[in-house]
Amino acid sequence: MTMQRSLSRSKVKASLDVLGWTQKELAESVGVTPQAVTNWMSGSDFPRPDKLLKLASILKLAFNDLVEARADQPIVAFKKKGGAKTTEIHRQKAVAMGVMLRPLVSYLPRVKSLRTVISTPSTEYDALQSAVGEVRDKLSIGKFASLRYEDIITEFDRNDAVIVPVMWGRKDRHENALHILLPADQVTFIYLNLDTYIEDFKFWMCHELAHVYTPELAGKDEGEDFADAFAGAILFPRDIASRAHAEATAKSTQQGEIAVLLRYAEENEISIFTVYCQIRNYAVALGLDPLRTTEQSLHAVRTMKRGDLVSQILFRNLPPEPDVFVTCAHATFKSHFFTAMEQMLREKETGAGYLHQVLDISIQDASALHAELTS
Repeated sequence: MTMQRSLSRSKVKASLDVLGWTQKELAESVGVTPQAVTNWMSGSDFPRPDKLLKLASILKLAFNDLVEARADQPIVAFKKKGGAKTTEIHRQKAVAMGVMLRPLVSYLPRVKSLRTVISTPSTEYDALQSAVGEVRDKLSIGKFASLRYEDIITEFDRNDAVIVPVMWGRKDRHENALHILLPADQVTFIYLNLDTYIEDFKFWMCHELAHVYTPELAGKDEGEDFADAFAGAILFPRDIASRAHAEATAKSTQQGEIAVLLRYAEENEISIFTVYCQIRNYAVALGLDPLRTTEQSLHAVRTMKRGDLVSQILFRNLPPEPDVFVTCAHATFKSHFFTAMEQMLREKETGAGYLHQVLDISIQDASALHAELTS
C-alpha cells in the first residue's frame, strides 16, 4: 500500500546520535528486527501504533518530530470522558490507527457524491438553531419530534462515515468516541464505545455527526466546541426548549421544575443535563427568566438516573460472542466495517494482529474475531 506517513529520518538519526546507538540497538530496544527499522527509515514501511509509541518514548521525540506530515495524513478527534485531556500519546496512537485503516478503504462501498456540509459552522445561538433546523428538515423530523437513533445512523452512511462499534470498557478508556478522517479517501471512521450509558450515547453520536458535517474543523478545538453545541441543539432544538422552559418555570418549586426536565429527557431519550443546558441557552438568548435549578442540584439527580450501558441493552451475555458482535454491527449500526474487513482479511490473508491494532483490543479478542471473520 502507499504509506500516508513516514518517519523523519533526520530526527531519528539525530536522536540515535545523542543516545550513541545504532539502528540495530534501536531495533532491539523496540522489540523488532533490524530489517524492520531499515524499512521504516527507507519509507517502505511504517511502524504499527504500539511500536510508534515505543519509538517516541525511546527517542524522546514528539509525534510531529518523529513523523513527517503529509497532506493526506489522518485527522483525528476525540469525544472524551469528563475532564480527560487528549495527550500526545493518545493522538499518536489514533493517527497510527488511521494509517493502518487505509488498505480497508478499497473494500468499502463507493464514496458518495452528495453529502451534507455545514459551510459556516457557528455556536452563536440563532445561527446554530438555523443549522440544526435545516438538518432536521432534511431528515423529515418535525419541530417537536425526538431524533431517533435510526436517523443518525442513516446520516453516517449517507456521508461515508463508517461506524466501528467497540467495547472499550466504562472506566479505563480515555475516549468515548474516536473520529478518524482519511482526507485523501474522503472516508471517516467513527469508533463508538458501547460500554457507555444509553442516555449519553445519542449525544456522542450527534457530536460525531457534527464532525462529519464540518470536516475542515476535525481535530481542532473549535471543532469540538461546535460539535458539542450542535449535538445538544439538534437533540433538543429551540421549539422544544421553548415549550419546556414555559412548563418548567411555571412550577412553584425546584422539585417540580426538575420533574419537568426529567420527563422531557425520557421522552427524547437524552440526558437531563442536555435538556437543562438547552433550556438555559434558550432563556439566555431570549432574555427570559432562568431556571431555578442549578447544575450542582441537577448533578445529584443525573447520577441517580444513569440507566443501562448500551452494551447491556444490545447483548444478553457479556462479553458477546464474535458472531453476535459482528451481527450487531451489521443489523443495528448498518456498518460496512466488518463486511469490508472480512473481504480484506481473506484476500490479503492478514493476521489477527491487524485487528488488534486497528480496533485497539486485546490480542485474545482480536484472534477470536479474526477466526469468526475468516471461518
